[in-house]
Amino acid sequence: MSTFTKPSHIGRKISRIRELRDMKQEALAQALGTNQQAISALENSETIDDEKLKQIAKALGVNVEALKNFSEEAAINYFNNFYDNSAQGQILNNSCNNLTFNPLEKLIEAYEENKKLYERLVQAEKDKVEYLEKILKDK
Repeated sequence: MSTFTKPSHIGRKISRIRELRDMKQEALAQALGTNQQAISALENSETIDDEKLKQIAKALGVNVEALKNFSEEAAINYFNNFYDNSAQGQILNNSCNNLTFNPLEKLIEAYEENKKLYERLVQAEKDKVEYLEKILKDK
């Protein structure tokens, strides 16, 4: 087992957080007042100056520390071990405490959006049936 650790690649972290936020490069570019190619270049950068990092963190809705300390393993552990199976039932994995968004809230938001869409589809079908019944009645 090697004790060598990979250097922190801030661009990959930005890319993964952006993807987890379901944000395209174009949307991040617009939030930063730049273009998609510049975001691609940022995501390929191993280092980024602190001022630019603050802007990126704000656009992604996280704090700079969460961005700097992000790791795939911590995110996976956070979701896999969201609740402690012990009698105390405490949330595990303190390494994700720097996240500024709540994954459960995001899930609830998605559910609410899907519910609204479903309700609109049902209403559209009801309107169609009503319209067709009116046409049949008028004949």
